[in-house]
Amino acid sequence: FSKPLEEENFQHLKAVQQLATAANGVWSKPNVRRKTKIVCTIGPSTNTREMIWNLAEAGMNVARLNMSHGDHASHQKVIDLVKEYNAQTKDNVIALMVDTKGPEVRSGDLPQPIFLETGQEFTFTIKRGVGTETCVSVNYDDFVNDVEAGDMLLVDGGMMSFLVKSKTEDSVKCEVIDGGELKSRRHLNVRGKSATLPSITDKDWDDIKFGVENQVDYYAVSFVKDAQVVHELKDYLRSSNADIHVIVKIESADSIPNLHSIITASDGAMVARGDLGAELPIEEVPLLQEEIIRMCRSMGKAVIVATNMLESMIVHPTPTRAEVSDIAIAVREGADAVMLSGETAHGKFPLKAVKVMHTVALRTEATIIGGETPSNLGQVFKV
Repeated sequence: FSKPLEEENFQHLKAVQQLATAANGVWSKPNVRRKTKIVCTIGPSTNTREMIWNLAEAGMNVARLNMSHGDHASHQKVIDLVKEYNAQTKDNVIALMVDTKGPEVRSGDLPQPIFLETGQEFTFTIKRGVGTETCVSVNYDDFVNDVEAGDMLLVDGGMMSFLVKSKTEDSVKCEVIDGGELKSRRHLNVRGKSATLPSITDKDWDDIKFGVENQVDYYAVSFVKDAQVVHELKDYLRSSNADIHVIVKIESADSIPNLHSIITASDGAMVARGDLGAELPIEEVPLLQEEIIRMCRSMGKAVIVATNMLESMIVHPTPTRAEVSDIAIAVREGADAVMLSGETAHGKFPLKAVKVMHTVALRTEATIIGGETPSNLGQVFKV
């Protein structure tokens, strides 16, 4: 090695050692100015006063209310606690996000979870109230019309998969391709297809009105397929004199051809990688993530990267190295915010997950050379 290179390597090693020495300090000071925002989903693991306070101090910037779970009473409790926290602090205000359930297709109730093996036959039916070891109901009346023999059905974003073999007027007969434990009310996708359902359901409108009454800051709208849905919601918000920003969740195959117009109509976008990876080939997801971030940055719109960011920390106290890299990549690509879902909603280590996300984002931001990403990183996402 040449002497200058040796000196450069030495200085780099010295910097790394200094960083390691200071690591505990970074972990204990989450309010060191981090530009990338952290969105935390509030659930059974975190819906107490103590936990919301701790999440805020650990680095949470936005509290997300997932309207697919809980009722208005439980969400009201969280809203009141966040507002109580905000009333007592000036430097670390927490925003509120209502995430609509959207037109989800789900399986019905089962008396108990059932284990399905690869090669086994299994049936999904539009008949109500069916839940046996070989057949379960689906909550979507046009389910049979939307699928064809040869289609691939995915449960929970691909945790289980089924090949459609045939169908009758009320049932879809499948072969289990990837087996596992099937529980009640699991989310169903058809690879490459979207359900022909309205983007905003009656339940969603009830939840939107609930958000208006509570003056939340953001709506995350599920399964947006076109810009018309965004215009409809914004018209309602204007008529209600509600200053609430609309974040569109990009998570269906139908949204991709309309991506530009959808984002143009919105205040920002969420890269909802779970359902996106279920409806599209999974290798397309990182490419779409980069494209959506680039598009949002060019339009001055907020952009959030979500799903599976620290999935292993739902049950483990430390993340995988791939998860750490995933956060760093999202930050380097220019995401305004990164989101935790099950990690903080029902995980065993919600505070550790937030601290990991804070530390990785902060460290990554420190390495970004001017010009590599926009100088207003995180500023578009107003919190």
